[in-house]
Amino acid sequence: MPHDRFRLDSLLIRLVCVTGLTLIAGSLLPASSSVSSAPDNLIEFTDDGGWCWFEDPRALIHDGRLIIGVVSSGHREPQQNGDIRAIIYEFKTGERSSIELFDQLQLDDHDSPVFLALPDGSVLTMFAKHGDENFFYYRISEPNDPARWGPVEQFTPSESTSLTYSNPHLLTAEKSRIYNFFRGLDNSFKPSYAYSDDLGRTWTTGNVFIDVPSEFRHRPYVRYVSDGASTVHMIYTEGHPRNYDNSIYHIYYNDGVLHHSNGSRIAPLSEGLSQPELGTLVFKGDPDHVAWTVDIELDKQGRPFTAYSVQVASAGLTPRQGGEDHRYRFACWDGETWNDSQLAYAGRRLYPREDDSTGLVALYPGRPEMVFISTDAEPSSGKPLVSRTDGKRHYEIFRGVRNGSDTWEWTPITQDSTEDNIRPIIPKPSDGKSVILWLRGEYRTYTDYTLKVVGIVLKDVR
Repeated sequence: MPHDRFRLDSLLIRLVCVTGLTLIAGSLLPASSSVSSAPDNLIEFTDDGGWCWFEDPRALIHDGRLIIGVVSSGHREPQQNGDIRAIIYEFKTGERSSIELFDQLQLDDHDSPVFLALPDGSVLTMFAKHGDENFFYYRISEPNDPARWGPVEQFTPSESTSLTYSNPHLLTAEKSRIYNFFRGLDNSFKPSYAYSDDLGRTWTTGNVFIDVPSEFRHRPYVRYVSDGASTVHMIYTEGHPRNYDNSIYHIYYNDGVLHHSNGSRIAPLSEGLSQPELGTLVFKGDPDHVAWTVDIELDKQGRPFTAYSVQVASAGLTPRQGGEDHRYRFACWDGETWNDSQLAYAGRRLYPREDDSTGLVALYPGRPEMVFISTDAEPSSGKPLVSRTDGKRHYEIFRGVRNGSDTWEWTPITQDSTEDNIRPIIPKPSDGKSVILWLRGEYRTYTDYTLKVVGIVLKDVR
């Protein structure tokens, strides 16, 4: 009897993370959607765009519009090679437009812009080169008009900064202070931040907040999500998975202090962590289970849940030899502990240069019971996905709905494709509007891709 009670309690703890299972099981995709190479309701937002996944929000729903940030490759129009662009979609009319934010900055998907809605209805956009400059760029739109932008500005955190990524978060509890989390202060690959107390007009340098005391320049990879009020949650690794047998850790920022998942204090943000291992452990990596962060969101109670990838059984292999078996994992914080389990088979590496790169996962904000994944394997079995259209293996998009503690049911959104479908994202729903976006085409490296941005408008958003 005690053993049975323990099993029941464990199941109930897990179910705390997955409320509302039956509510959304079949409701979010439009009734007209079909499972085919390209769903009938698929929207092509632009025929040329790419993004990385360590900057967010890459898309924003604001004032009846969807704003999507991309780096153009110029495969359609060579003069757009390396352009930083905002794609504007009007939900009411379906009209699409493309706004150039910066002309030919750099053909590198790490440079993709992000967007933050400001209290006056304007939008702040930020972007940066891939470690080639010591500053980030930013612009502010006219209120309620993302087609009109102010001048390009720059902020240099320090002369020796080697800056990559932008992740802005506005906290109303701190008088609308904006934090921009980036990588590379003072010639490092370390997580760093700057902040603005005038809604992004001017900036102040912060410091490195996850230090890596190592002779090798390890680079913790961080993903962020905030409640928009007082708290920013972070999941991160010790380094790049090609250099380190990564684990996954969680911390959160609140009221000037970095905390463990359980709320205990670690250090002020102004001091930061002296080593990555000071955070709360979510997943312990080893040579045959090397993790990389993918996405993080908050449930309706403000508790974090996350998805990440793990490269399996590649211990001892040199780069370009491994990456044939990846798994996605899912973990949610129930208030006392992290409940972690395998989510799906993620398939093979996305391209040979990065053995740990996958098609990625998109979490639905506020709903830990549903995910969207990109994989070139059957999510439940790992069997290769071979298209009946061209006889080749392709990455497809699946929706997963959790129907029990660790069990997921998978529905294909794309199927039998002739192109890859990768890097899905779900911007935070707003005003009853919600979409899933992804990249469709051929991805060769982060500086060589032929991709479209496509997506589906979701329904029944509550």
